[in-house]
Amino acid sequence: MLTISTELLTRIYAHLEAGYPNEACGILLGEIDAQDKTVKDLALVANVWETESAREGQRNRYLISPEDVARADRQAGKQGLDIIGFFHSHPDCPSRPSGTDREYAWPFVAFVIVSVVMGKATTTNSWVLRDDRSQFDEEPIVIR
Repeated sequence: MLTISTELLTRIYAHLEAGYPNEACGILLGEIDAQDKTVKDLALVANVWETESAREGQRNRYLISPEDVARADRQAGKQGLDIIGFFHSHPDCPSRPSGTDREYAWPFVAFVIVSVVMGKATTTNSWVLRDDRSQFDEEPIVIR
């Protein structure tokens, strides 16, 4: 289960909507207790995907730089938190993981996908990649 405040979810939506029509992304900082994850803060980062072609570009791919991950990890550590997941948008597409998402995701952490349709956040789902990387399982989101 992933628990997040309305305030943090609103910040996620604003960040992802601002990135439209491209994918936008960020990092979830918080605490993990067994299978329960609680988001306490965010690291809003830039999509640094560079390849642009007819098949792919920032409109359907994202990349978080290693420097941003390291910076977020330091930020989390200073607050007594951990990186507990990542979030990104799917512009004008459903909020379920793609094959590319499965290729790059980390097992165990939350992988939140928000469908942004015509510039507005619509559906939000959280996913957890299985340890064998075979597929994602959806996890409930609790908004407080």
